[in-house]
Amino acid sequence: MEIVVATNNEHKLQEIEAICKSQNLNIKFVLPPKEFNPVEDGISFEENSYIKAKAANVLTHKYTLADDSGLCVKALNGAPGLYSNRFAGTQQEKIDKILKLLENKDDRSAKFVCVMTLLDEKGNVKFVANGECHGSIIREQKGVNGFGYDPVFLPNGKTLTLAELSEEEKNDISHRRNALIQVINFLKTLDK
Repeated sequence: MEIVVATNNEHKLQEIEAICKSQNLNIKFVLPPKEFNPVEDGISFEENSYIKAKAANVLTHKYTLADDSGLCVKALNGAPGLYSNRFAGTQQEKIDKILKLLENKDDRSAKFVCVMTLLDEKGNVKFVANGECHGSIIREQKGVNGFGYDPVFLPNGKTLTLAELSEEEKNDISHRRNALIQVINFLKTLDK
């Protein structure tokens, strides 16, 4: 089976492949064609995930898997949420903005949210999964691994930020993993 991962983010594709390999799921994952450029104008992670999956499906007519994810900070009423990727210009500017907004906040609890949508070749929704990773935003960034807000996110029960963890350690607890494990378990039922 080949699944088109509805993203232009090579790192996200690699993360999905690594998690699937660790679960003994041998599926080939590919990126969509260069024309893939959906407008993420949904009002929820679920809607944006579906929009991306559908856009890749229309281009390829293959199984497609999309995720929409973001950082939700309690003291910011869930922001940046859906707008995590567009919260500021560069990755560093996003981190700087979060730290500035939380400068005088005591409650720094946050969570990463991931919603994955799997469509079949005909564009029918086969499965939807929700995954979360709970933690808090630290006061200064640490670590160089990962991407996005990883350098300021300290997962519950850990002493290292996501950016300080190895790829394997992050993949064991991430929001994307928590959603993807549900998708993997569903895909395994298709093989029977």
